[in-house]
Amino acid sequence: MRHQMSKKHLGRTPSHRLAMRRNMARSLFTHGAVRTTETKAKDLRRFVERLITFAREGTLHARRLVLKEMGDREIVDDDGEPTGQTVVAKLFDEIAPQYADRAGGYTRIIRLPERRIGDAGCTVMLQLVEESPASGGGGAAGRRRRRAARMHEAAADAGRSSEDLDVSKQPEAEQDQPAGQDEIPAEPESDQQQEGQQQKE
Repeated sequence: MRHQMSKKHLGRTPSHRLAMRRNMARSLFTHGAVRTTETKAKDLRRFVERLITFAREGTLHARRLVLKEMGDREIVDDDGEPTGQTVVAKLFDEIAPQYADRAGGYTRIIRLPERRIGDAGCTVMLQLVEESPASGGGGAAGRRRRRAARMHEAAADAGRSSEDLDVSKQPEAEQDQPAGQDEIPAEPESDQQQEGQQQKE
């Protein structure tokens, strides 16, 4: 009897199951997404989110725990050339800081319309939730800040558009008038004023 055994066997031995989790976790941290079946994705999500929680601490002890659970390997590019960065280094330096203000929920599962060839199993895409450190985190507070910022931008755009509309409504004569011609010309001096100036001289 398998009472109180929540894990899935996935048709594999314990050593094979652990190797599969480690390989898929490294691929997820390297590429940001993996395509697999729904059952394996749900099993992998628990394993991956625990590693990201360790990496958020950023301590030497947390790094050793991640190395113990997942191991490490060097990342290679599309041509098979080493990039000089390891999976654990990328996890601690790039991935974990993105979730500094996020309490769990680092991955998402997206169901795909294609079925797996052979047994028609449901295929899904397991992705890392992208979140920049400057976004202020998720949750209702972050959504309220983003909504307020959008409202301020819309109000500023509306103010600028109304000013442009007022300028366009002015008469064409006023718009075409060159600068400096709006001044009132000086009145010509009368004959009496000219005679008075001559007598003073």
